[in-house]
Amino acid sequence: MQPLSDAGRKPVPPHIFRAYDVRGLVGSEIDAGLMRDLGRAVGSEARLLGSTSCVVARDQRPSSDAFSQALVAGLRAAGCDVVDLGMAPTPVLYFAAVSRGGCSAAMVTASHNPAEYNGLKVVLAGRSAIESQIQRLRERILSRDFDGGSGGYCKESVFDAYVAAIKRDIAIARPLRVVVDCGHATASLIAARLYRALGCEVIGLDCDLDPARADRSMPDPSQPRNLHALGKAVLRAGADVGLGFDADGDRLGAVDHDGRFIAADRLLMLLAADVLGRRPGSEIVYDVKSSHHVAAQIARHGGLPVMWRSGHSFLKQKMRELGAPLGGELSGHMMFADRWNGFDDAFYAGARLLELLAADPRPSSAVFGELPQGLGTPELMLPLPEGEDRGLMALLLDEAQDLEGVAIKTVDGLRVEAGGGWGLVRASHTRPGLMFRFEADDQAALDEIQDLFRRLLARVAPRLPLPF
Repeated sequence: MQPLSDAGRKPVPPHIFRAYDVRGLVGSEIDAGLMRDLGRAVGSEARLLGSTSCVVARDQRPSSDAFSQALVAGLRAAGCDVVDLGMAPTPVLYFAAVSRGGCSAAMVTASHNPAEYNGLKVVLAGRSAIESQIQRLRERILSRDFDGGSGGYCKESVFDAYVAAIKRDIAIARPLRVVVDCGHATASLIAARLYRALGCEVIGLDCDLDPARADRSMPDPSQPRNLHALGKAVLRAGADVGLGFDADGDRLGAVDHDGRFIAADRLLMLLAADVLGRRPGSEIVYDVKSSHHVAAQIARHGGLPVMWRSGHSFLKQKMRELGAPLGGELSGHMMFADRWNGFDDAFYAGARLLELLAADPRPSSAVFGELPQGLGTPELMLPLPEGEDRGLMALLLDEAQDLEGVAIKTVDGLRVEAGGGWGLVRASHTRPGLMFRFEADDQAALDEIQDLFRRLLARVAPRLPLPF
């Protein structure tokens, strides 16, 4: 039997404490009582690190308001002073925390997960919580190891300051026409306003905040199908570029002048070239799901490519270790330590992209057309019962030791590089299941690497319904 968070309360499921956040089903796995305990745990951890204040915000989910109130109550009960931003995107929360000298922060959200999920993203003393810290939150809840106190409370809005800070940093050389897709979610509160402030002509797509419609779609800008409407809108408007955001605003998607989807790893190639033009020799961090062309492009522009684990907190931690000015991953998280605060901020990353495109007289389709592109798949999800993915990964890693004539990388899951292609399988950090991705220089090489993975999986789970 699982331990209870308090007498008579629901169990504290271990699987909702994931690699870089807390995320579970509303009601059955996470409720207001658990969220209050999370507040007490976050407040206690923050105070241990010398951080006595915490900025709080929430997304548009039906459960987020009540969960935010419970979180605030827990933080204050742990003696932590709370600054409540209300409904705001995650990058605005990060900005507020950095502006207060790197205090702690907590965002009530489950990102692009369906509306029946909710959870918490955590910043402790100015840094995104890493896996061990997320697990310590659960340990505190189980042992009732909470600080006591009576923290203060105030409400605040930092939208004006956020826009002003980006406006001071970004210079748009010529007016651009931009279509912005906010998915009716929290990005609606800031995206169009920001890019208009930068001098762009902005055409809004689903930029009216509508929680009911947002919760039906939960936009994930890393999936090409989710930016199809954005691409059509760009073509109708004759726009220079289209920018799309996920539900809590920390992931960026883009389409070019011709309405074509531009994968985030290709965005990273372009952004890295710009950063390296000013900071040659710098290390650029990218995730294991990214194209093999990323490393080559970084090296071509005088940088040092560093492949690392997928997940925004892992990438930010690695960037800090290396002093890297830029990091990014295929899912759309982009972190600028160059001229910005080092957190994943899709609005700021979009502004940096617009700055680059405005400085080039060519249409964005020509700019992106110069970047190498493999023939590949998006991320392919295979849902599995909770806990089964970890067991399968252990079997796959053991089985892969017998592979010959290939390069194997295990920084995060299993990435196999063979000939002109590569394949990846890893346990998802956000949902129970396995994630796959494949890329190659031509169809024959893509078929070959996928066949290799089919054979490998057939040895450990012959009845598994593969998504490729």
